[in-house]
Amino acid sequence: MIKTIVLGIALATIAAGTSLIVDFTKQSTTSNWQIVDDGVMGGKSQGNFKINEEGHGEFWGTISLENYGGFSSVRYRPKTIEIGKYKKVALRVKGDGKNYQFRIKGKANDYFSYISTFSTSGEWETIILNLSDLYPSFRGRKLNQPNFSGDFMEEITFLIANKKNESFRLLIDEIKLKQ
Repeated sequence: MIKTIVLGIALATIAAGTSLIVDFTKQSTTSNWQIVDDGVMGGKSQGNFKINEEGHGEFWGTISLENYGGFSSVRYRPKTIEIGKYKKVALRVKGDGKNYQFRIKGKANDYFSYISTFSTSGEWETIILNLSDLYPSFRGRKLNQPNFSGDFMEEITFLIANKKNESFRLLIDEIKLKQ
């Protein structure tokens, strides 16, 4: 009985140190998710996003360097997320062994994003990123501004841009803020 109570308290403490942003299920909707490809600049890359049969967000497609292209992204604009005491973001993903960027915007209308690149292993994994390590970037160029230190988040993006023609597939289970 005491072990059960202690375990319950420990689990509640762990859960209190996180804030769930996205938790995909079979009933999830993609209405707040938008694909943005290099076609906005004349490129030929093509990304797609759906909720798959297992209930995960699935971002997949092909990257083409034709016509100066080379990227695909999926963007999520939730209601404003207060960051408060949280210092990290945890991404539960299953990639294809390729590198992806995780991007956030403090304000949806900012012209730049704060980014971090992460590698995937082909297995389900939890990627932990320090919010203060996300650096400002615009159109692939690092800006001479401080790293992310904001109190709010209004856009989340996953982007692939590895400077080669390739197909890609990234499964997303959940996104959380962590202390």
